[in-house]
Amino acid sequence: MTDHKKFEEVTTSSEMIFKGKIISLQVDQVTLPNGGTASREIVKHPGAVAVIPLLGDKMIVVEQYRKPLEKSQVEIPAGKLDSGEEPLRAALRELEEETGYKSDNIRLVSSFYTSPGFADEIIHLYIAEDLVKGTANPDEDEFLDCEAITLEQAQQYMREGRISDAKTIMAVYAWQLYKLTGQI
Repeated sequence: MTDHKKFEEVTTSSEMIFKGKIISLQVDQVTLPNGGTASREIVKHPGAVAVIPLLGDKMIVVEQYRKPLEKSQVEIPAGKLDSGEEPLRAALRELEEETGYKSDNIRLVSSFYTSPGFADEIIHLYIAEDLVKGTANPDEDEFLDCEAITLEQAQQYMREGRISDAKTIMAVYAWQLYKLTGQI
């Protein structure tokens, strides 16, 4: 059994540099396992959810502009957790807000950290089936188009760079596995 504590860095001080609406940035001073010291810049994030919405043989995706990339991206529906919100509740909320679809058949695929080298953001990835169409209600600062795509289209979008974020790439591969084996 591995001793997980052998690499532990002990925080000796922490300074909040920036606190925004979605993220904050802190700088921690740490003592390293060998007794040395180092500085760690850490992005704090409340966590997020993402949904693989399957409608028959297609997956529902949204296209929206991503300012950090200065281009539009095709992604699965996703969003941050509100304070105290349960991930499953957030997944259902984001699915309906961004696509208009609802589902009573939704389950967790995996939870994963997006960039553990500098951020604590965790994404809870769900798969939703038996979708029922309703009305989309995106946030007032969200402008997006909703589309149902085949696995082949998703793979083409990846080759073209239209799908290039980790959560959606992971979703496409999970969907492919699901189609091949019936399991995720």
